[in-house]
Amino acid sequence: MKISYDVIVVGARVAGASLAYELAKAGFEVLMLDKAHFPSETLSTHNFLNNSLAMLREMGVLDRLLETSTPLYKRALIQFDDIVIDGRFPEVDGETQCLCIRRKYLDLMLQEHALAQGGVTMIPGFRLTDVIKEGETVTGVKGVYRNGEAASFRAKLVVGADGRLSTLRGLVNSPCLMSVPTDFASYVGYYEDYKQDGDIHVELYKIGDTMGIVFPTSDNLYVVGAMFPLTDEYWMGRFQSSPDAAMLEIAESGFVGSPLQARLRGARQAEKVRGLHGYNNDWFQGMGKGWALVGDALSFKDPVVGQGMPDALYAARILTGILSRQSHWSDNWEQMAEEYHRQLEAKLMPRFQMACQFTKNVPFTQEQRMVNQIIAASPEATSTFLGVYNRAVEPSQLESMIMGMLAKP
Repeated sequence: MKISYDVIVVGARVAGASLAYELAKAGFEVLMLDKAHFPSETLSTHNFLNNSLAMLREMGVLDRLLETSTPLYKRALIQFDDIVIDGRFPEVDGETQCLCIRRKYLDLMLQEHALAQGGVTMIPGFRLTDVIKEGETVTGVKGVYRNGEAASFRAKLVVGADGRLSTLRGLVNSPCLMSVPTDFASYVGYYEDYKQDGDIHVELYKIGDTMGIVFPTSDNLYVVGAMFPLTDEYWMGRFQSSPDAAMLEIAESGFVGSPLQARLRGARQAEKVRGLHGYNNDWFQGMGKGWALVGDALSFKDPVVGQGMPDALYAARILTGILSRQSHWSDNWEQMAEEYHRQLEAKLMPRFQMACQFTKNVPFTQEQRMVNQIIAASPEATSTFLGVYNRAVEPSQLESMIMGMLAKP
């Protein structure tokens, strides 16, 4: 078997598979490694807003993803305490629809799409144990197959696409540049017969110190997430001991009067509720000598803002563009790292900062309530507000609009 490649990608889910596709299209030989065998589920909100669908269509994989009969949607219903914002995501690059596809379909199809380009090899069931170095430069990886057999592979660049708890990131000692701990625990479950009013849509709630998210997803299911403060001993105990029952209970008491309360009451649980707590919003150094990071390995954000998927696609494109413009990587690691950081910060930082705001358990101020009321009352402001999430506009543009509306007599 071939043991030397242009790029080794550790992790073959959304971030790794989309990077492998981009690299293959650019003419590089790529090896994808993953400790899992696929298809495989993973805890995730797995949502693509329409800006991401535009990228998936450009990649040539969207039509196949849609063959899973995962529903498309355009509308968002957002409730901040007693203020309801209801509208449609603005069009981006000709796309108006959004998609929340389960990872057991998404990851496998992205892998197969990458492999179909040629120049990509994949080894599932391979666990990374160490990196190979020449001086300060990473030149390969070591690992073991599930049967315990050891192996090593070499490359000009090794990329960590292995998630929030990235092994590759730890092995190369990538420094954390920003870290904002979340104040919330997050639990997610799948439900059937979850009935919505009107057009199929995504739901987001922040009521008091409780948050909720709902996405229509594959297999005629809805993925429902509930977030509560880590300091809340009652809910922490309930969810740790009886997560399925706790999800129904928090819908009844934490979302009183909201659509979520009645809708979850009438739904049936399809799969077990799983949780995540003790995570941070992290931003790590993205590149060094012989290594780079993409996806959650690079920057993990609170799932309530739903930006992990598009950020993985953007980082894959940015990194591939930088690599394609340099013919001698070994002579330009510092320059490429600086350029990678600059482009990532320009593209991803505004939504990272949004996540850092959402992740703190603070009530809405009177000023924030007034802004929310303005957004809810104006279709134009609602569209602009939703456009911040799908990158149709930047947060600064929404702020300018609100300031202008406040200045009117």
